[in-house]
Amino acid sequence: MGDSPPLPVKLVFLLEEPSMKEVLDGVLHRLGLPSEVTFQCVPHQGKQDLERSIPNKLRGWNDPDHDIRFVVLRDNDGHPRCAELKQRLAKLCSDNGRPDALIRLACQEMESWLLGDPNAIAVGFEDQTLVKKIGNKAKFRDPDHLLKPSEELKALILGYQKRSGARKIAPYLDPDLNRSRSFQVFVNGLQRLVQDVTPA
Repeated sequence: MGDSPPLPVKLVFLLEEPSMKEVLDGVLHRLGLPSEVTFQCVPHQGKQDLERSIPNKLRGWNDPDHDIRFVVLRDNDGHPRCAELKQRLAKLCSDNGRPDALIRLACQEMESWLLGDPNAIAVGFEDQTLVKKIGNKAKFRDPDHLLKPSEELKALILGYQKRSGARKIAPYLDPDLNRSRSFQVFVNGLQRLVQDVTPA
């Protein structure tokens, strides 16, 4: 008998909060990943809930029909030593049987990724004046350096809410134009994670 065919790949995202799921649900199909790859997003209720959940999720995940590849995603939230935080999360994954898990941080919050594409915000909220309000200001040129990008969005958009705002903006994010470095690192990591996937 010949070798069994490879299992289809599924990316399982372990996320800090529900608004991250809204972003990924909207943007994943735009990242140029193989069409054969499927996704599942598992949001948590904050950083502590996510970290408590990681051991159980990694050890207990049961899906014999897929090649599961885990991605852990959380906000950096001003942590002074980004590399140290990533190493701690990587060790948590390795200690629970998944040293291959991809660890990524949004700097400083997921909203940096949204502010990295002013046009997506303008289209999502049907307000083209937002392009000038964001794009022409020096502080928005490198959104990863904003301490509280979520507060910046609230100041720009009356009544802005994290989940509904993410849901409106994310489908229009252009990964080739996004000015958030942490977003680009996230995209590049995903592309490497599935680079062995060949068309069916």
